[in-house]
Amino acid sequence: MSTKEKYQEDLDVLTEEEQQHEIILYNDDVNTFDHVINCLINACDHTEEQAHQCSLIVHYKGKCAVKTGEYDDLKPRCSKLLQAGLSAEII
Repeated sequence: MSTKEKYQEDLDVLTEEEQQHEIILYNDDVNTFDHVINCLINACDHTEEQAHQCSLIVHYKGKCAVKTGEYDDLKPRCSKLLQAGLSAEII
């Protein structure tokens, strides 16, 4: 296989990847840190440390991307966050 064919094969693989989406979690004045952390652990499969760090970013920056992936995987996760009273959306 020539270098040109190998390069074209690599390009073909890169273009077939699914578009990645993100769940964005927004800050609010209602939910406690513990509630947000527990929701991230349950809905997004975060570790306790990941959830804690995301909650701090949301608190100080106003928002944070808490999960990245395919839309079909993120939709039920985002729904869980919304049902728990958090402000989130998929972009």
